[in-house]
Parts: sequence; structure tokens; C-alpha cells
Amino acid sequence: MLSAVDHVQLAAPPGREDLLRAFYVDVLGMTEIPKPPALAARGGCWFRAGAVHLHLGIEDDFRPARKAHPGLRVTDIEAYAERLAAGGATVTWDDDLPGHRRFYSQDPVGNRLEFLEPMPQAAV
Repeated sequence: MLSAVDHVQLAAPPGREDLLRAFYVDVLGMTEIPKPPALAARGGCWFRAGAVHLHLGIEDDFRPARKAHPGLRVTDIEAYAERLAAGGATVTWDDDLPGHRRFYSQDPVGNRLEFLEPMPQAAV
């Protein structure tokens, strides 16, 4: 029986770890966590914020995920969107999910990311 999502892995091109660290730590506010030594030799980097774990794995034939994406729940979505925009990320609002405020962005290698916040029941 499934009990939780442990992590989401996205792909990245070789040699872009410093760019990814700048985005996921400085812009998104995540913390880098060390990879086990056997996995660290493969490159890439792992991040977390609370119970959210994102792994960026290296793919030699990298193609960014433009449709598939993690949906990341945030609080104070307006302030979070401003944080991303101030960090140079695009913010594209989407009103098509009832009961939620949400926007899309991309990480520095082009992977799609969704950020959403449920609306209070009275506003739905």
C-alpha cells in the first residue's frame, strides 16, 4: 500500500549543479541535502523544504520536462511568486484549477514547476 511520495526526481544536463543550487536554494528557499557517496559520484543534487524532497539527476541526453512537473504547495502564493520573479524566474498565472491559486515557472534548465495554494473555502 502506498503511504506517501518520498521524493520527485527531475533531470538536468551534466555540469549544471551550481546553477541548480543557486535556483533551488537561493530562489526557492530549499536546503541542499547530501547525496550518499555512491550516488554523489553520478553528479546531480538533492534538495528539501520540510517534507518536500526534489532530486536533480544528471542525464547526458537531457531534455527538460515541459509538461510533466511536480506540483509544489506553497503558503502566501503572491509573495512566493514575487520571490521567484525577483530571482529572475518566469511566473505564469493559471486560473483553471477550481479552489486553488496557482502559477507555473521553470527551473534554470527548463523543467516545468507548478506552485499552488488552496483557496479558503469561503472564497471558492
